[in-house]
Amino acid sequence: MIIATFNANSIRSRLDAVLQWLDQRQPDVLCIQETKVQDADFPVEAITAAGWQVAFRGEKSYNGVAIISRQAPDEVSFGFDDGGPADETRLVRARFGAVSVVNTYVPQGRDIEHEMYRYKIEWLARLRKLFERHYAPADKLLWTGDLNVAPFDIDVYKPETKQKHVCCHADIRKAFADVMDWGLSDVYRKHHPGPGHYSFYDYRQPSSLERNQGWRIDHLMATAPLAQLSRAAQIDLEPRQAPKPSDHTFVWADFATE
Repeated sequence: MIIATFNANSIRSRLDAVLQWLDQRQPDVLCIQETKVQDADFPVEAITAAGWQVAFRGEKSYNGVAIISRQAPDEVSFGFDDGGPADETRLVRARFGAVSVVNTYVPQGRDIEHEMYRYKIEWLARLRKLFERHYAPADKLLWTGDLNVAPFDIDVYKPETKQKHVCCHADIRKAFADVMDWGLSDVYRKHHPGPGHYSFYDYRQPSSLERNQGWRIDHLMATAPLAQLSRAAQIDLEPRQAPKPSDHTFVWADFATE
């Protein structure tokens, strides 16, 4: 079972890239973030015409999540259910047989002094509680998406210059670790423990891709029963090298599930 994640930075702008990747790689599930389109304008017809199922929730020019899949999921739900802001355009959950997939676009945080940074920390705490309510570490669960955290120094180029960044700051790393401690492990790191692997290359830094000056903030985090079934994981840099790419690229893992 191949499960992938991709921050499209506009699904309509990156529709051809998404359809091409689906056709070439044939994943079972592709999780998309930052679709940046209200539901009425989501390109559902193009995706279903290519033979795929899709569940989505979005808003104009901002946020938005989707799950594209070979088979329709058994269950789909959007957002938090804890009485706080639902954030339906940042969180979608789906179940495919015994495997549950949680696709999130975690708030970026803007600046460590900004209220959105505090919201980001709270958001991760809410996510941990959602896992506690709806799942167990013994389940086959994958948490994926643009998680907007580089968990360790190895996950970013020149970490010594980014200690006060909202994706690297000690407080956000602790909040992220608290979610992971529920019972998740990093599938990509299982297969690639070394440095120099990134999924995001900032548009604002010329030649960042060519110089491999990136961030690994797009993740595939699995419970132990699913992680032990992983056979491979890759960051596919080819789409990032194409004309007019997203600043992120596709990350995927292959699981030996029935």
